[in-house]
Amino acid sequence: MVRMPTSISAVDFFAAKLAHQTDPADLASARAGGAGPLVLDVRSDASWEQGRIPGAVHLPGGQVRDRIGDLAPDLDAPIVVYCWGPGCNGATKAASTLASMGYTRVKELIGGFEYWAREGLAVVTGTGRSRRAPDELVAPVQVP
Repeated sequence: MVRMPTSISAVDFFAAKLAHQTDPADLASARAGGAGPLVLDVRSDASWEQGRIPGAVHLPGGQVRDRIGDLAPDLDAPIVVYCWGPGCNGATKAASTLASMGYTRVKELIGGFEYWAREGLAVVTGTGRSRRAPDELVAPVQVP
């Protein structure tokens, strides 16, 4: 078990948080610019079928340790993990597993699939690709 410091400065805390998280708008922007990371959906099979981020790879949380080497043999590969939403810690557990295995560029998607969909970004299901109208409570404000 890794021993965490008992106290860190606010500067160090927020710097670490920013280094290991990304939000849906930033992930979408990176992907649109061609710098997209490997995006891992660590939810169950049933959740995957209900909808997912386009281009994401399905790797249920319990399989991360055994299968990640086939998907990302480079420990410096940029990886973003997500689960359902802010109430789900599956992505946190998967990111922790990846970091403990030596992956150096792992990030968790803030808000998971829920925030991705609520921001009006594209989702894929068995019936195709779609978008919903952005939810004004979570979507970034668009400046005209």
